[in-house]
Amino acid sequence: MNRRNFVKNSALTAGGIAILPSGSLFTDGQKVRLAIIGTGLRGQNHLDNALRRNDVDVVAICDVDDRMLGMATDILKKSGKPMPQVFSGDNFAYRRLLELKNLDAVLIATPWEWHCPMVIDSLQSGLKYIATEVILGITLEDHWRVVQEADKQKANVMMLENVCYRRDVIAILNMVRQGMFGELLHLQAGYQHDLRDVKFNNGIDPYGHGVEFGEKGFSEARWRTNHSVHRNGDLYPTHGIGPVAQMVDINHGNRFLSLSSFSTKTRGLHKYIVDHGTENHPNAKVEFKLGDIVTTHLKCANGETIFLQHDTNNPRPYSLGFRVQGTKGLWMDVNKSIYIEGTSKKEDEWEAAQPYLDKYDHPLWQKWGKDTEGAGHGGMDFFVLHAFIESAKRKTRTPMDVYDAASWSAITPLSEKSIELGNQTVDFPDFTSGQWMYRKNIFAITDDF
Repeated sequence: MNRRNFVKNSALTAGGIAILPSGSLFTDGQKVRLAIIGTGLRGQNHLDNALRRNDVDVVAICDVDDRMLGMATDILKKSGKPMPQVFSGDNFAYRRLLELKNLDAVLIATPWEWHCPMVIDSLQSGLKYIATEVILGITLEDHWRVVQEADKQKANVMMLENVCYRRDVIAILNMVRQGMFGELLHLQAGYQHDLRDVKFNNGIDPYGHGVEFGEKGFSEARWRTNHSVHRNGDLYPTHGIGPVAQMVDINHGNRFLSLSSFSTKTRGLHKYIVDHGTENHPNAKVEFKLGDIVTTHLKCANGETIFLQHDTNNPRPYSLGFRVQGTKGLWMDVNKSIYIEGTSKKEDEWEAAQPYLDKYDHPLWQKWGKDTEGAGHGGMDFFVLHAFIESAKRKTRTPMDVYDAASWSAITPLSEKSIELGNQTVDFPDFTSGQWMYRKNIFAITDDF
């Protein structure tokens, strides 16, 4: 069987999986005893969403930052739910949390460099459901360590890539699966987001124009900016690659074969410091390694190409830059337009995508849309936590698994390697060890998760 027919038949098989019982969000009586490691601003978002659910008991939280822990406990007090055990004091306080005997699942929302060791320790503690914020690890070895340990423990590691559930993106996935775009050929995505206020912030005015990072920084500026000092690659690929990887069934009848990356000169972060802190500010002497714009090209086993962009250090409106193109037409999110040959009203002319997005609105959004209010990121955060919790409740495989997490996140160290080697094409590892040819894609095939 050739790859194209294999993917087609796999999709039909996946689509025939029995739909699990619906309406279980608050009514089935089951409880997931959840611990949260990392109660910074992102962790607080997950905490708030978890506390909204009657099927979750938050039994423990952990952080090294007393200010963030205080903010988290305020959220807990306002919820009216029991106060969980609190772990703090040093960088390894989370290990004491993992010794608790009453845990079903753990959610990790800490700086990137801690994700791999915390996931490994969680797996070795015996937990079978671990959720981690993006990204999975720093080095390629990190990714292999997590995959191998998850396989050894027969446990579920789910990276909380919320954009896979963005309403327009998952509607396009619905159209892809119904063949509206024909056979997919080329996809584009990225992380195009002015993050200068995030990378430099002293916490006095979270929306101001600080120029501090590291020990003097607030929230993500304490750790995230240092990656731009020392690394040059696509540091944040998963918001883009996750959704398009689902559309071409990566790790489920398809896989990434190779990658090549390029980076521009480095100007944006230094200019920001000079503009807002003067040339005499100590940080004006910092030499940043990250190119302002990093582009990455991937080749897939089934013949598709994917183009990614990382662009966070200069003024620009937010856009993930999605483009989904097949033999029958294409969709682009930047101009909110679509063209489908034989269906669009005028030949070779864009039309508004919204009527299509409404018509092909994914059943997940049709069912749970009202429950997403206030969940964060336009409702996406509801779905990604919901998928994890429902999987833990039902003892089923998470819809985004450790192989997805590793494949999407490993783009970072591989892009660094490609750039370091003068933009050479590098081979992409197969984290499934050949199982990609046989695995079924279960992401968003039901109206539950």
